[in-house]
Amino acid sequence: MIGYTYQKPGSVAEAFRLKEDTPEALFVAGGTDLMVKIKNREVSPKALISLRSVAELQGIAVRGAVHIGAMTSISELIRNEVMREKYPVLVKAARRLGSRQIRNVATLGGNLCNCSPCADTATPLLVLEARALLQNHLGTREIPLVKLFKQPGETCLATDEILTQVLIPAFNATRKGSGVRTIFFKQGRVKMDLAVASLSVLLQTKGNRVKKARLAAGSVAPVPLRLTRVEDLLEGDNLSSSLIAEARRLAEESVKPITDIRSSGEYRRHIVGVFVKRALETLWARSET
Repeated sequence: MIGYTYQKPGSVAEAFRLKEDTPEALFVAGGTDLMVKIKNREVSPKALISLRSVAELQGIAVRGAVHIGAMTSISELIRNEVMREKYPVLVKAARRLGSRQIRNVATLGGNLCNCSPCADTATPLLVLEARALLQNHLGTREIPLVKLFKQPGETCLATDEILTQVLIPAFNATRKGSGVRTIFFKQGRVKMDLAVASLSVLLQTKGNRVKKARLAAGSVAPVPLRLTRVEDLLEGDNLSSSLIAEARRLAEESVKPITDIRSSGEYRRHIVGVFVKRALETLWARSET
């Protein structure tokens, strides 16, 4: 039998005090991934500090930027009217995360801090230029979300830090007259499967000219990946069939997929190219309506 102590603080301050008392303890959010790892004996923590009851880490607030508490459940994110209206790319990705039961338990912070290359919420947040607010007992620091991910299963968080909030800047909202459009694609083997490959795209246009391009792919590199070379190609140019074809080629060059039990690297590379072409063609058509 696997034994560990389980502590349930009511505040961030209490969580840090518990961590100081038991330095080897692990912070846990929804636990949908960690509990599986414990059951499979992949990890054997001596203590868990649950953040589930910490109210200050929950909820969504609009204060210029949108502030999403790290312990906000995926289901709550999907239900939120502001998110559905202004950031549909994140909501669409969140709807593809697991089953309804998993979404009711899983949290945004947990999905990100698990640092999986196929994390469904990571790529839309990358194209939305989200930032992460990290905190320990000494204070807080804010970083671009892209810097949170180091390698599979490892973030830049120090052992005494937690992710408290995800911030999405208001200027990337999809609102009338902004010219901002977004799209999300995911390829899995079956319904509710982990992504074989995924893609999020944000495009801001004026006429056919691309003012801003943000693309991020999942399951095709050690961590969720911004396709910066494709972004540089698109920005400042006019959308055309030839430009989209070049963007597809460059995207396929930019990814570094592996072959595993779920897919070959070659297929993942192909899917990313297909998604880039489909996304740009779809968003181009929307800009003309």
